[in-house]
Order: sequence, then C-alpha cells, then structure tokens
Amino acid sequence: MSSLLDKPTLAPSPPPKRTISPLPSFLEELLADQQDLTAVERFSQFHSGASQPLQARYYSTLLPASPPGPGEQYAFEVNLDSCSGCKACVTACHSLNGLDENETWRDVGLLHGGSAMLPVLQHVTTACHHCLDPACMNVCPTRAYEKDPVTGIVKHLDDQCFGCQYCILACPYEVPKYNAKRGIVRKCDMCSQRLAVGEAPACVQACPHEAIRITTVKKSDVAADCEVDSFLPGAPHPQFTQPTTNYKSSRPLPRNTLPADYHAVQAEHAHWPLIIMLVLTQLSVGAFLVGELLHANLLGSTSLAHVLPIHALSALGFGLLSLAAATLHLGRPLLAYRAVLGLRHSWLSREIVAFGVFAKLAAVYAAVLWFGGGPDGTVGWDQRHFAAPAHQVTVTTTPDRGPALEASLSHPTNPFPVRLPRSARSLLGASVVAAGLAGVFCSMMIYVYTRRPFWSGSRTFVKFSLTTVWLGLSTVLAVSLLAAGWSDSLGVSELMADYGRRLCQGIVCVAAAKLLYEASLFGHLASKQATPLNRSARLMVGELAVWTRCRFAAGLIGGIVLPFFMLNQSTTPNEATLIALGLASFFLSLIGETLERTLYFTAAVAPRMPGALKT
Repeated sequence: MSSLLDKPTLAPSPPPKRTISPLPSFLEELLADQQDLTAVERFSQFHSGASQPLQARYYSTLLPASPPGPGEQYAFEVNLDSCSGCKACVTACHSLNGLDENETWRDVGLLHGGSAMLPVLQHVTTACHHCLDPACMNVCPTRAYEKDPVTGIVKHLDDQCFGCQYCILACPYEVPKYNAKRGIVRKCDMCSQRLAVGEAPACVQACPHEAIRITTVKKSDVAADCEVDSFLPGAPHPQFTQPTTNYKSSRPLPRNTLPADYHAVQAEHAHWPLIIMLVLTQLSVGAFLVGELLHANLLGSTSLAHVLPIHALSALGFGLLSLAAATLHLGRPLLAYRAVLGLRHSWLSREIVAFGVFAKLAAVYAAVLWFGGGPDGTVGWDQRHFAAPAHQVTVTTTPDRGPALEASLSHPTNPFPVRLPRSARSLLGASVVAAGLAGVFCSMMIYVYTRRPFWSGSRTFVKFSLTTVWLGLSTVLAVSLLAAGWSDSLGVSELMADYGRRLCQGIVCVAAAKLLYEASLFGHLASKQATPLNRSARLMVGELAVWTRCRFAAGLIGGIVLPFFMLNQSTTPNEATLIALGLASFFLSLIGETLERTLYFTAAVAPRMPGALKT
C-alpha cells in the first residue's frame, strides 16, 4: 500500500492552444483567383508547347505536304468508294464552326443507277468547291467575297455582306446559305484558319473512313477537266465556274447514274420584294416610254398635253415605290449604300445605279412638266384646262400683258415656273427613258448570268420587254381616263378618239403575244427527258397550277377582253363605263404580271448537286 502511495502521479497536460489564422484579404483572394486557370486556358496551355496539333498523327496523311505553289491551289478530294453517308462531316462542320440551328455548310447527297439485278447506290459529300472562277464573287455587289491569291480558297467577308442573296441565285451548286437571323450569307471557307497552322478542316478530321482530304491541284488541269465535264453525274456543268473538288472512284459509275432527287420537282423561293420591284420598275419605265412615244407622234394633241404632267407624276410614284420595295429583300438594309462597290463586275450594282439615275431624272422631268409652262412653246400642265377645286383660278390673258405677268397668271400656285424649250424638254424625257431602259436591261442580265434554262437570255428578254410595254400602255390609258374624268374641259370620248383607241389596240396585241409566248413552255411537257424546262412546266401544271391559272385568267381579261370591249363601244359611250373598264384593265394586267413574275422565280428549276431522296 505504501509503495503505491509513494509512487509519483503525473499531472494532466494542459490543452493545446488553438491558433486562429487571420482571414485572407481581398487582394489575396484576387491573386488566388488569377492563378486558377479556366478550362479553356488550361487547354490552351496544354497545346502551346506542341509543335503540331496533337491529333495530327490521325490526319497528317490527309493534308498536302507543302502549300500551293505558283499556278496551284488547295482543293477538296473525295473518295466515293469510302464515303458511307454517315454525315459525320456535316455534324463536325456544324459544331466546330459554330453554325446556327438548321444551318449547314456541308451536305450529303445520293446517286443511284444500275439495274434491278445490280443496283448502285453512291453517297456524295459536298461543300464549297472553291472554284477557279467563282460565280458568287463575280456577282456580289458589295465585294463580300475574295479568293486568296496563295491558297485559292474563296472566303466570304461577313462584315461586308448586306444580305441581297444574289450569290445564292448565281452559284450553281447551292453553296452560299442565307442566315435570316444574322441577315447575311455564309459559306464554307475550308477551315482556312486551321489549315494555316497545319490542322485539318473539321470535315477531314471527322470522317471515320478518311473519305475527305485536302490536296493541291494545278489550275490548268482543273480547267482542262472542266472542258470535258468530268465532274459528277447529274451535277451542273463545271465549265461555268470551274470547281476544283475532285471526286474519284476505282469503280466506274453506271451510265444511268443520276441524283436521287433528279425527277423531283419543288417550287423555289418566291422573293416577293424582288417580284414587286421588277414589276413596278418595268411599269414605271414603260409608262415614261409610252408617254414619250405618244408625245413625239402627237405634237398637236391638246388632250395629251393636259395629261402628260399627271402621267409623269404617277409613273414617278410607281418607280419610287419599286425602289423602296427592293430594300425589303436585304438582310441588312442600312448597308444598302455598299451596293455600288461592285459596279465594275456586278449586274446588281449596275441595276441599282441605273435605276438611281432614272429616279432622279424622272423626278426632275415630272417637276418640269408639272410646274413648267408659258407662251414660248414649252409643254406643261396648263391650269386653264383643269378645274382646281382648292383655288378655282381662272386665267385671262390679254395682248397688252407682258410675258412674266402671263406666266404668273397661268400658274398662280407656282410663282417661279420652270421654263424649258421644247428641245430641252424632249432631251430630258429621252434621258429618263434611256436610264430606265438601261435599268431594265441590267435586271435582265442579273438573271441571265445565272444560266438557268428558265432564265435564259431569250426568255428573260421577251418577258421583261413585253411586261414593260404592256404595263406602260395600261398605265398611260388608266391615268389618261382618270385625268379626263377629273377635267372640266377634257372629255373621255375626246381622249379615246385622240389616242385612247391606239393604246387599247397596243394592249391587246402585246398581251396576246406575251400570253402565247408563256404558254409555249407547256410544249416541253411532251418531252420524255426530265430537262429543266420540262420540270418547270410540270411545276406550273402541278404544284403551281393555281398560280398559273390565275395568271392567265388575269392577263386574258385585263389585257385582251376589257381593252377589246373598250374598242367596240359606240361613238357616244358612257364615260363612267370607259373609266371603270380602263381601271379594271390596268389592275388586272398588274395582277397578272405580278403572278407571272412570281412563276418566274418559283418555277425556275435549276441543275444542282445531288440531293437525298425526298419523301
């Protein structure tokens, strides 16, 4: 017991002292955040030390060993034997280029042929062909395309584009795609930024069968191959733009190989702003043309002298309305001023400049006719022959009054009348007509350049020319009848006897010629081959049959029936009836020509790259 009591006891150790670390300062938190890299920064740091892309070992054999030399350029090469139609290239292009929903720069089509015993099915992947003579670049009014002088890659400059979509109509391969969200056109650029650092384009990297590769081609060889049409079955003839894509196969395709959608017909986009612009510009130009021809052949016509100012003002109004409608077709209308940049090569730029000059000259001409006048033989709106309800001015001219006093009395609402000699007025009118006809010619060439059979030079020339004359005659007749009905001193019967009957005869002849020419297209329905014109005719009697029937009905009634009925009126016809018939003829003719121009766009079937079978 004593031993246990004598044993020393250990004293309990004190608890450890807690050290409270001070809170980090705001500056220390900021410094810590700066040292923490994001995923993108870590990825960039990981690749910064590599001499080449880390995946290059998988696609290095699919890229050329050296950049293009003189007379060479980059091009796609597609091995048809390896293409399975998996669309991995489409997905990769969409993902790596950050395309919007439903926007694609690469598509996969289908060719089929052979026989029932040995059918052939061939998938085809297509994108921009970076042509030697790209149509998209040749027609762009804003110079939004450029072809790299070293690589030959055709690039689209998004900032320069104002969304006119002319390149879509001009490209025979449907490469440029309109992005309605951005209001511009975009296209494949062969992933040029990746290619510049030795990285393969997205489609080349993604193809699991290595069916797509980048090669260098000699431009002279491409041009020679395009002469013999050794491109792709069913595709547009390569001689137009000289595409550089090389489709190769060790198995020859059967002679009857065609795209899967070759026999399918589908209406094209209508482009309503362009329809309105084309119809109204041709109406305006035609009205000025007919007015000048009448004035040149009826110098002594009192009734025509009264009507010309009102006619010029109405024609100007239709012309200005057409130019305003054209801006609605632009994705970025605030950049419309850039359209003049392509004046040296683009028919669209030339059309805009020509109609701009036409509008300015027409405005001056209408002002001269409206405010001009005097005793020196100039032609103007003489208010002595019209009742002015707002003023009820009656002019009395006496021999003892001077010229200045007489002019001011003739036009009391205009203290500064515009006086032009007859020769100067005629020169101004001829200039208006010349500028307008130049604009109509440029409009023709815009569509002729696309080389679509339905938009051929002869067809476009006949349609646009006859529309100009037809609507010009109808406009002059309707305006003249309205002016005669408004005037106290000019009668409708007097006007019809003076030149109204001639206008009716002209309308009947031109309308009959135009309707017969349009109906001649249906002769291609008898063709056993599915030519573009055959498919256009099938569209007009099939999917577009309602539009076709309405077009011919409006044209027949407005252009032939009503003017013919006006010609067969008695010597003392009812003036109200004649005015109503003239207005009905004008509006039905305008509706008919608008429908014709709608069919001009929607029925313009064009050759294109092979597509998928549509169900």
